This record gives sequence, structure tokens and C-alpha cells, in this order.
Amino acid sequence: MSDWITVPGETASVALALVNSLHAGPNGDIDHLASPEAAASWLRSRGLLQSDTVLREVSSLAQLRAAVRELFLAFLEERDADPAAVDTVNEAAAATPGASSVAWPPTGPVRTWSTIRPGTLAEALAAIAGDAIDVLCTERAATIRVCEAHGCVRVFFREHARRRWCSTTCGDRVRAARHYRSSHS
Repeated sequence: MSDWITVPGETASVALALVNSLHAGPNGDIDHLASPEAAASWLRSRGLLQSDTVLREVSSLAQLRAAVRELFLAFLEERDADPAAVDTVNEAAAATPGASSVAWPPTGPVRTWSTIRPGTLAEALAAIAGDAIDVLCTERAATIRVCEAHGCVRVFFREHARRRWCSTTCGDRVRAARHYRSSHS
């Protein structure tokens, strides 16, 4: 994942990170879930899959990614979400029974989620769907933005009122393009 640039909010929201696991690259789309091995690595890097769990398919994860993206965009565009996307998120959230719990590392209390199927893909999907629901139904929803850079499809949490791009890379591209246009017109 060396070409991966984390955007604001991805460390706080696994649902946002999932949406951005498919993004535009210089040579076309980059899909960090393109194979079962890549998807397992992505999930493990976020603590959502046990190291010995082998994924056989990634379609359910890719479907959840598309559904969460649809819900985020529907919220941003102030329109009704596709009912199939709502169903996908709700079904993933309900796929494995669980409960909130608290962990207490040295940094203080952290909300965790425990299920009857720990370390499985079903638990990972439920955790991601639950996070998406939390994002959409809390004050974090008001900070969701789509990067304004041409060709970028990433979504981020706007942590500063003037932020318009998901990363400095996108901001630099926009500024360079604007400079080029002004100096060549």
C-alpha cells in the first residue's frame, strides 16, 4: 500500500477508509481490495481480520464499499439514497450479533465492538457498516466532503472550513493546473 495517501477522517472511520479503497491513480483506478489477498491485508491493517483468516471472495466487501459510498454521496447531495444500498449496509450491520464494549488503553477509553464471530469477514463487514451508520447519524455527517480535484473520487472529513481537497497532492495538482492555465492563456 505504498501508493496510499491517507485522507482526513480515514483513521477515525473505517467506513470512510473503505470508500477510499478504490480511487483514481495516475495510471487508472487503484483498488486495494482487488483480490482476496489484498482485501485480507487491508482488513488486517485496520484490525478487522485475524491473521490466520483466509478470504475466498471479496464481492461482499466490494458491495459494502459501493453501498457506503452511495449513502455518503446521497447525504452530500441531499437526495434519497438507493434503497438497495441502505439494505446492503443494514444487512451487513446485522450479519453477526454483537455489542458495544469499552477498552481502556493508556490513552483512555475506546469504544469497541465484540461479536460472536470474532476475526471473521462477517464481523469486519458488521463493524464497517456500523461505523457508516454512526458517521451518517452523528455530527460527523456534516463534515463529509468529496475532493474537488479533477479526477479524484475520494471522500474525506473536512476538518478545516477552507479545506477543499482530500490531500496536499490533490491541492497541489489543482494549483499547478490553475497556474498553467493562467500562464498559457
